[in-house]
Amino acid sequence: MIERIEAETGAQETLGYILEVGHEDGGARCHLDVSSRHSNRHGVLHGGIATAILDNAMGATASLTVDPRGRSPFLTISMSTQFLAPAHVGKRVTAEAKVTGGGRSLLFIAAEMHDEDNRLIATASGVFKRARSEAAT
Repeated sequence: MIERIEAETGAQETLGYILEVGHEDGGARCHLDVSSRHSNRHGVLHGGIATAILDNAMGATASLTVDPRGRSPFLTISMSTQFLAPAHVGKRVTAEAKVTGGGRSLLFIAAEMHDEDNRLIATASGVFKRARSEAAT
């Protein structure tokens, strides 16, 4: 069953994206309705915000490997983003992520961001590590 997570964190509340977990493929989805508050000086989605949405989709996907609710914290160790096309104000973008490899302590994850017309906006890849729980520190 797909669960929608909204306004759970300060970043999510500020940016206004929606996180979905529970997809059969094990990947998380982040949706953002691009508005003028997300745009850069050229009137399209700011690259930093696109990167944040991709990062969140990948981090939640990492979390889903150990927690079906997607709330176990993971840290982004490194991340690379490639921008392929502009996302325009008024369009919804969706970032989808999938685990591509890893071992005991690190996960490798890839993500793609498409707009509502299925145009590829950006891709990303990252390395993620599970955060230590408060009890373990």
